[in-house]
Amino acid sequence: MKLTSTTKAGYRSTLLLLLSFLFIGLNSFGQQAERKNNIFYYPDSTSIKDAYIKSQCRLDIYYPKNVKNFATIVWFHGGGITGGSKEIPKALMDQGVAVIGVGYRLSPKAKAPAYIEDAAAAIAWAFKHVAEFGGNNKLIFVSGHSAGGYLGTMVALDKQYLAKYNINANDIAGLIPFSGQAITHFTVRQEMGIKDTQPTIDKYAPLYHVRADAPPMLLITGDREQELLGRYEENAYLNRMMKLAGHKSTRLYELQGFDHGGMAVPAFPLLLKEVSVLKKAILK
Repeated sequence: MKLTSTTKAGYRSTLLLLLSFLFIGLNSFGQQAERKNNIFYYPDSTSIKDAYIKSQCRLDIYYPKNVKNFATIVWFHGGGITGGSKEIPKALMDQGVAVIGVGYRLSPKAKAPAYIEDAAAAIAWAFKHVAEFGGNNKLIFVSGHSAGGYLGTMVALDKQYLAKYNINANDIAGLIPFSGQAITHFTVRQEMGIKDTQPTIDKYAPLYHVRADAPPMLLITGDREQELLGRYEENAYLNRMMKLAGHKSTRLYELQGFDHGGMAVPAFPLLLKEVSVLKKAILK
């Protein structure tokens, strides 16, 4: 039987999905971990009176038990900055790394840049506290899906957000967003009265902050023909502009056959592999 391009893509997708589950299953065997929930991550909790900040700006940390010097993945959930809640993806559990699931303020109750500031505060918390759990603050990785990928990328590229906490964004060990927006996020644009099909690149766009000295970046998207709006093309442009800016460690991975929601499953093994490779390079 002659395979069409569509059939081939389907077989590739199925094989990649099976390999993803095998990779996760083999690595999770025999792991022990602990979890701490609902940690308020803003530093001066006594001075913050806003009830919405108090309720939303919390994180969970899932970390290896009796292990030292582990890497930490700060994970931001998706939901268009209008929905969703903090999560620790099962695919990242018991993989020899800590996972921090972050909650943040949502639109329309909060407006830009509030949720970007929340993302920065959570990453700063990781830098300052993972050692208490046995982690290494030189091994802080930032990831997330969709809106979460956007938030992590904004904090990693626009250095002002972490500078508030005396942290250099360049100290992030690696940035691995899943289908994050590279232009100004559509929810930010909606807050400004701009429709989601009108692309904008301003200070709320990762593309506005391309620079040669940024952390290593692995951009992952779904199939360009199945992704949300122009998500692949945005990331392809970010990949190109980072390289033109002189950045030596930006790569783009397109998961053919997977749509915006489904791409996360095969992306998790790529994230874990990237963390492993960069960890070895940092600690050697």
